[in-house]
Amino acid sequence: MTYLPSPDRYKNMIYRRCGRSGIKLPAVSLGLWHNFGGVDVMENFRKILHLAFDSGITHFDLANNYGPPPGSAEENFGEVLKKDFRGYRDEMIISSKAGYTMWDGPYGDWGSKKYLVASLDQSLKRMGLDYVDIFYHHRPDPETPLEETMTALDLIVRQGKALYAGISNYPADEAAKAIGILKRLGTPCLIHQPKYSMFERWVEGGLLDVLEKEGVGCIPFSPLAQGLLTNKYLHGIPEDSRAAKSTGYLQVEQVTDQRIAQARQLNDIAKDRGQTLAQMALAWLLKDQRVTSVLIGASRPEQLADSLKCLDNIAFSKEELEKIEAILR
Repeated sequence: MTYLPSPDRYKNMIYRRCGRSGIKLPAVSLGLWHNFGGVDVMENFRKILHLAFDSGITHFDLANNYGPPPGSAEENFGEVLKKDFRGYRDEMIISSKAGYTMWDGPYGDWGSKKYLVASLDQSLKRMGLDYVDIFYHHRPDPETPLEETMTALDLIVRQGKALYAGISNYPADEAAKAIGILKRLGTPCLIHQPKYSMFERWVEGGLLDVLEKEGVGCIPFSPLAQGLLTNKYLHGIPEDSRAAKSTGYLQVEQVTDQRIAQARQLNDIAKDRGQTLAQMALAWLLKDQRVTSVLIGASRPEQLADSLKCLDNIAFSKEELEKIEAILR
C-alpha cells in the first residue's frame, strides 16, 4: 500500500526556533528509543511514523544503540524511509547519537573520535542516508578529553555527515565547556537533549540558564517519566506496562507509593484542565520557551494521537502552577 502524506500536515503543529539557529523543530518530536527495534512488528511502527508525519512531526530521533537489539531501530527506520518517505527526506530532521556501548573492544563506547566517526558511518548505512541532520554525543566521557569529543563532532559536520552537532545528558558545567569549544571550532552546538520531566528536574539547577545564554535549543527526553506521568500506573502496575516487561527500563521499584500518590493528584489537575495526565505533563514542559520540543515515544498510533493533544492547551494559570509545585515538593 502506497503512503501519501496528508496535505494538511503542517496545519496544526507548533514549530519553535531551536536556540539562535535557523532551524525550527516541531513542539512534539518522535523518539524511536524502545518501540522501533526487534521487539515490535514493522507494520505497527510504520503506522506510528505515518501518523507522526501526517500530524506535522518532522523530527525523528534515533541513536546507534536504539532497539532492542542495538542498531535495529535505525535499520527498521531506514526500511520505512526507503519504502514510504523517499520523496520527503528534505522535510525531515533525522538525528542520531553515539556514546553508549555499541560493540566489543576499546573503540565501541564513550567519546573518542574513533568511536564517534565509526559509529555514525554505521548509522548512516543502517538508515540508508548520506547524512543526518543532528548528530549528538550521547553522554559525557570521564576519560576522553572534551576537546577530542567536540573536535570529532566538528569534523563530522565539516565532512557533511551531519548538518548540526548536539550533546545529551551533559550537566550544566560540562555543557557550558562543550558549547564553548564547539563555538571556537566554528560548529555551534545546536541542541542539548537532557532527561527532564515533572519528576526529574535537575535541568532547572543551571542547565536551562546555560542553554538560554548560549542560544542552544533544549529537547527533553522521558518527559512522561517512562509512563509514570500517564494514567497507566494510577492503580498499580499493569501486565502490559514497561515496569512489568524484562525489556523495559522502568523498574518495579521506581513505581513507589509516593509517585503514584503524586500522579493521582496531578491527574486531578489535568482533569480540571480538560487534559489527560500525559497531555498536561507535556504541556508543563512546553510552557517554558527555552524548551524547543518534547521528545515522546509511542508503542501504538493511538498513544501518539493522545500525546499530540497536549498542544491544544500549553498555558497554565498561576494557581495551577502553584498547585503542581506543592504536589511535586
